[in-house]
Amino acid sequence: MSIDHWGTSPGDLVSSALAAIETSLEELLAMDPTYWRTSQKKDFLARVEKLQAQQAALTLRVLAVSGDIATETGDKDASAWMRAELLVDKGAARTQIKLAHAVAKYELVSAGLAAGVISEAKATVITKALDTIHADPIATGEDLVLAEKLLVDYADLATANELQIAGKRVLAKIDPDRFEEAEAKALHAEEERAQQKTALRVWDNHDGTIGFDGVLPTSIGMRFKKQVEAWTQPRKQQLLDKGAPLPPWERLMGQGFARLIETIDPAALPRHGGDATVINVVISLEELRKELGTATLGFDETNGTTITAAEARRMACNATIIPWVLGGDSEVLDMGRASRVFVPIQRKALRLQQKCCQAEGCDMPPEWCDAHHLKPWAAGGRTDLKDGVLLCPHHHRLAHNPVYVHERLPDGTVRFTRRP
Repeated sequence: MSIDHWGTSPGDLVSSALAAIETSLEELLAMDPTYWRTSQKKDFLARVEKLQAQQAALTLRVLAVSGDIATETGDKDASAWMRAELLVDKGAARTQIKLAHAVAKYELVSAGLAAGVISEAKATVITKALDTIHADPIATGEDLVLAEKLLVDYADLATANELQIAGKRVLAKIDPDRFEEAEAKALHAEEERAQQKTALRVWDNHDGTIGFDGVLPTSIGMRFKKQVEAWTQPRKQQLLDKGAPLPPWERLMGQGFARLIETIDPAALPRHGGDATVINVVISLEELRKELGTATLGFDETNGTTITAAEARRMACNATIIPWVLGGDSEVLDMGRASRVFVPIQRKALRLQQKCCQAEGCDMPPEWCDAHHLKPWAAGGRTDLKDGVLLCPHHHRLAHNPVYVHERLPDGTVRFTRRP
């Protein structure tokens, strides 16, 4: 082992420095930030952000020269030791080792990390962009050097996502004449690959939910995201206005997506199986009148699933649903007559009359509400304006929930009460 001029081994210096860091962290962890001044919290967060970048720089430097650790484990890199000793997943470990070697190739990126002005996330984005430029047959070594400088300088002003966007266009910024056409070709190729990657899987969880995941091209995916968010925001704003705690964002987005599906105009959909693209609900008159009855979503249980009669009644308020009500011996008593749902002109009249959700204390705008029969069709109700009220999705579910009863008050609003 080598010894420095002061008789102290490098190993001792590393251990001493780490011990000092550990002691400082223990002192900070013993404090309660609840009592810190606002200026102290801001100063802490700013300085720790820089320290995290410097810690990442040091970690990546060590990983870049961790071949001796790999030799001990007999593996191709240090990931096996990290999995066994540090319980870091091999995939994550190898990603970090790959970044360590990438950063080591680019002097300005490495220096920015060490100075704490480039975070690990930004270093990842920049090195990926530079590796792509290095592989570009049109780009020269000078282009690579200039691109690194531009991206490192921009890192002080941009987030990692903004840097990723800049990385795709940096060559066009360096020399528009040479690279704009190449950039357009690369973008076209990316869009073609996106079409090939497009996929959607849908499955029944058999617990009252349907699961799905998928991949969409960016142009379609962004439209999808915006449309779902549009259906999500009013409910979020309503909760904020009432001072209620917000549910998880994923739940709000899921509810927004469900609302988007429910409001699709069936007239605008393609024909499916020789018929209009609509959902069929099959239920017996006896089950429809029960508070806790069941119905079949689809024509039969083999090709559909079972839902509650309450959910079937709620869905039947929507014109995208055809309710098939059966009497004895499967006689069809109702097939979604025109009078079964409120027609568009009636919905417009309800919007003009009622202005918002008619549930007591709710102000959800009419555009986000369903038209609901106060007297259910199964009980002899009619699709008349005097019997119709606008209810937001939440209160519409309550109206069909047997746990609640509702009544119309003299001022026209609807009061919901939980059954005792």
